[in-house]
Amino acid sequence: MRYVKLGHSGLDVSALCLGTVTYAPPARSGRSWTLDEEASRLLIRQALEQGINFFDCANIYAKGACEEILGRALRDFAQRDEVVITSKVFNPMRSGPNSKGLSRKAIMQECDHSLKRLGTDYIDLYEIHRWDSETPIEETLEALHDLVKMGKVRYLGASSMFAWQFSKALQIQKYERWSRFIVMQNHLNLIYREEEREMLALCAEEGVAVTPWSPLARGRLARPVEAAKASIRGADDSYSEFLYAATEHADNAVIQVVQQVAAARDVPMAQVALAWLYTRPAVRSVVMGATRGQHLTDALGALHIALTSDEITALDAPYIPHTIVEHD
Repeated sequence: MRYVKLGHSGLDVSALCLGTVTYAPPARSGRSWTLDEEASRLLIRQALEQGINFFDCANIYAKGACEEILGRALRDFAQRDEVVITSKVFNPMRSGPNSKGLSRKAIMQECDHSLKRLGTDYIDLYEIHRWDSETPIEETLEALHDLVKMGKVRYLGASSMFAWQFSKALQIQKYERWSRFIVMQNHLNLIYREEEREMLALCAEEGVAVTPWSPLARGRLARPVEAAKASIRGADDSYSEFLYAATEHADNAVIQVVQQVAAARDVPMAQVALAWLYTRPAVRSVVMGATRGQHLTDALGALHIALTSDEITALDAPYIPHTIVEHD
């Protein structure tokens, strides 16, 4: 395993971060492709055994079930001081007022709820899941800073927003001497590269680590075009359709190049797609999901692949501009 500093901080994390959105019984997640607790625990344990110390979660994942499963597994299989846990806040956890967003009330109450579900007294990295246009950003940032000073949170991060929004937040934090974001967890992969326009350069300049979500485009970059819906998730994932259906034809050209590069190297397609991400500015750790042990093995193999300039040029070439998604 390779370990890296997370942004302009002293925090050491594995260059692979295990995402846990698939770790919840289908009855609680409402999705046919998520795993029950026994299967989830097995993969979390395998990740630990292979050197992964970085685990990503969010309160909204199966309305807390993922946090519960991750917390129990880490208590059984790891030393708390040796792992880095991420959780997030923004999305509605129930109906009614103050049930969502980034108000001081919502942040404080949802952090406490996440701590209880995770079974820990602090969260290593607490991220705002989206930008809240209905709450003054100063209120949000001061509440996050207070969580750090209270010891409930160690570091702060953000996810999926416009570069101008993130820049504004960073400058307010600097001016007020509040705890700063050290991570931008954004949507970035070979078939969605809109973050390259402004966000990656901003993060590189500000010393913020980029930790992409959906690095394999919900599995699309891990298998040939004709097998896009061969998996249970591929056949039943409405969110994937929302993200990629509109650009499917153009994306297929990229996927075919990934397949060609992987075939020439005799490695899985997933390794090529992940290796490409590490060539992007400020990318330090990649948030990848795993529903089988082989997924972890493939991801680990990507850390040992150094793509040539010709391969990178070939992988970059078919991309066309996409409509920005998930910034609202």
